[in-house]
Amino acid sequence: MDTDRTPQAQVWPTLQAHDAPALIDFLVDVVGFRRNTVMTEEDGRVAHAQLDWPPGGGIMLGSHKPDGEWSRQPGTFGGYVVAGDSGSGVGVEEIEDRASRAGAMVVAPLRVTDYGSRELVLADPEGNLWSIGTYRGEPRADL
Repeated sequence: MDTDRTPQAQVWPTLQAHDAPALIDFLVDVVGFRRNTVMTEEDGRVAHAQLDWPPGGGIMLGSHKPDGEWSRQPGTFGGYVVAGDSGSGVGVEEIEDRASRAGAMVVAPLRVTDYGSRELVLADPEGNLWSIGTYRGEPRADL
């Protein structure tokens, strides 16, 4: 393990997909995640994929294994992704533009929330919901 480049301890959500390669393509091409690792099984199913979020963190996913000990029903995930700065490739307006060009399902169009975040909500091809916005959370009380 390259400890100089390994991310610090973080929360990494994980999910499963009926069509993991298509979900990976959507998350990379539309949302802006970066492929780090995609490990496939002999039958082409995705055993493990790591997609990095350019500002930090990421997600892990794989093909649905209904009888696996870590089985999650595809299409039931919901997550909030903090958009990067405008011009970074992962700014909320850039993601909205790519989603529009790709014909992605927009559940809630880009808007300003009552707490000042600019955000939109997309559904991926599996039905998972992705809220993408500029709200970075409140300052940590323990720091």
